[in-house]
Amino acid sequence: MLSTGSQAQGWLPMSAESAGSANATVALPSIWSVHHNPGALGFIEESGFGVSYQSRFLLRDLQSQGITGAIKLKSGVIGVGAQFYGFEQYRTTRVGGGYSLKLAENFSMGVQLNYLNLSLNENYGNRSSLTAEIGMLGKITDNWSVGFAVFNLNRAKLASFQDDRFTTIFRFGTAYNLSSKVNLLLEFFKDIENPLSIRGAVEYQAVDNLFFRLGASSAPMELSFGIGYRMGVFDLSLASNYNQILGFSPAFNLNYFLKND
Repeated sequence: MLSTGSQAQGWLPMSAESAGSANATVALPSIWSVHHNPGALGFIEESGFGVSYQSRFLLRDLQSQGITGAIKLKSGVIGVGAQFYGFEQYRTTRVGGGYSLKLAENFSMGVQLNYLNLSLNENYGNRSSLTAEIGMLGKITDNWSVGFAVFNLNRAKLASFQDDRFTTIFRFGTAYNLSSKVNLLLEFFKDIENPLSIRGAVEYQAVDNLFFRLGASSAPMELSFGIGYRMGVFDLSLASNYNQILGFSPAFNLNYFLKND
C-alpha cells in the first residue's frame, strides 16, 4: 500500500524540515507546527511564514504543496496553514487556523480547526467537513521535550456509506538535545486505520547556520535525509525520503522570519 493512501484523506506532513527528520517532529517547535502539533507553536521564538513542496516517489500525481504562518502575540501564537495534494482525479485540500498558549513556563497547549475537502472525478464529486485537533508540548528539562497531538479529534465523516470518515491520527514523541549541536527525535505515529509507525531522527548543526538531518521510519520502512541553511531572515531546507521499492520523495521549503522589534 502506498504510504500516502490514508494520510491523503485530510492530513500530510509538511516541509523539508520535517521530511529530512523522518517526520518525527511532534515535539519540535517550528512555524510548520501548524501542520504537526498546534501545541508546539507556543514555544516558537520568531514569527514567520513558509512554503513547501514534495513529490512522492517523483510522481506528478502525488505532489503536495503547503503554506504556513505563525504570528507571536503578547499572549500566545496564532497559526494558519494550508495543504494541497493530488491531481485532477483525486485531490485533497486542508485549510486551518488555531491558537497556542503557554499555560506555564514549561508547558504549551494549542487547538486548531481545519476545513477538509476531498475532490474526486465527476462520477463521485466532492466531500468536505470540519475537523478539530489538539496538541501539547512540555519541557521536562531545558534539553528534553515531549509532545502529543491528535488530528481529527471529532472523527469527521467522509461519507455515510459504511460510515466512512476522514482519518484520525495520534502522535506522541520526544526531542532531546544531546549537546548544543545534536538533537535527537523519536515519535510514535498511529493512524487508526493502519499499523503503528515508529520514527527517529538526528539533527546535527555543523556550523552556526547549517544543519544536517538523518532519519528512518517503520510502517512503511523509509529512510530520510536533509539539509537546512539559515540566511538572515530566510531559511531554506532540502530533503528526501527513500523507500526501497518506490524510490525517492524529494522536498523543499523556504521560510521567512519577521525581524524582532
